[in-house]
Amino acid sequence: MFIQFFKQIETRRKINLSQTQMNKLAPYGEFGYLIWRILTNLRFAWKDRRRISYQLDYVGVRSIPLVLLIGIFAGAIIAWQAAYQFKGMVSLSVLGGQVMRVVQMEMAPVLTALVISGRIGASMTAEIGSMKLTDQINALKTMAIDPVRFIAMPRFLGLTLMMPFLTLFSVIISVLGAFVVSTYFLDITQQVFFASIRDFFSIWDLFGGLVKGAIFGMIISLIGVYKGFQAQGGSRGLGESTIASFVNSAVGILAGDFFLWIILF
Repeated sequence: MFIQFFKQIETRRKINLSQTQMNKLAPYGEFGYLIWRILTNLRFAWKDRRRISYQLDYVGVRSIPLVLLIGIFAGAIIAWQAAYQFKGMVSLSVLGGQVMRVVQMEMAPVLTALVISGRIGASMTAEIGSMKLTDQINALKTMAIDPVRFIAMPRFLGLTLMMPFLTLFSVIISVLGAFVVSTYFLDITQQVFFASIRDFFSIWDLFGGLVKGAIFGMIISLIGVYKGFQAQGGSRGLGESTIASFVNSAVGILAGDFFLWIILF
C-alpha cells in the first residue's frame, strides 16, 4: 500500500517535471513557428506593398535624424580615441582609413541597430501588444485576416530592407564626423585624411557591415513582433514586454555581432 502510494507520488512528480520542461521549451517553439509563418507570408509582399512602404518610411526616413546624430558623434569620438591610441606609436596619417574600417565593420552596424531596437523594436512590441490586449488581433482573426501577414510580415520586411541603408548612411556621417575632428582639431589635412581612406578601403568590409545591418534588422523585428504577440497582463505586462523586447534585441545584436565577425571577417 505504501509502496503504491510513493510510486504514485513519483509518477506525478515526473509528469509535473516533464510539463515544466515543456513549458520552458514552449517559447522557443512559438518563436520558431512565428519565423516560419512570416517567411511563408513573404509571397504576399507585392500585394501588401502599401503596408510595407509605410514601414519603410516609418523605419527608414523617420529614423534619419536620430541616426545622423548618433553617427556624427560616433565618428568624432572614434577619431579622438584613435588619435590618442596612435600617439607616439603610429602616424596619424593613417587615421582616416582606420576610422573608416572600424566604422563600416563594427560601430555603424551595431550602434545603428541598438538605436533602432530602442526606437522601432520597442515601438513594435508596444503597438502589437496594445492591439492584442484590446482584442484587435482577435477581431482580425474573426474577419479571416491573418495577423502575421497583416501585422508581422510588413514590419519584418520593412526593417530588414531599411537597416542596410541606415547603416550605410551612418557610415558616411561617421566618417564626416571623424573628418571634422581630424581637420580642425588634429591638424590632419583633408588630402591626407581621404588618401588614407582610399588606401585602406575594402569593399568586402563595407559589404560585411551592410550584411550585419540586414541581419540585425531581422533580429530586432522578430523579437519585437514576438514580444508584442505574447504580451499579457494589462498595462504592466505590456510594459514588461516592451522592456524585454529591447533587452533581448540588444543581447541578440551583440551575440549576433560576435558570430558574424567569425563568419564574415
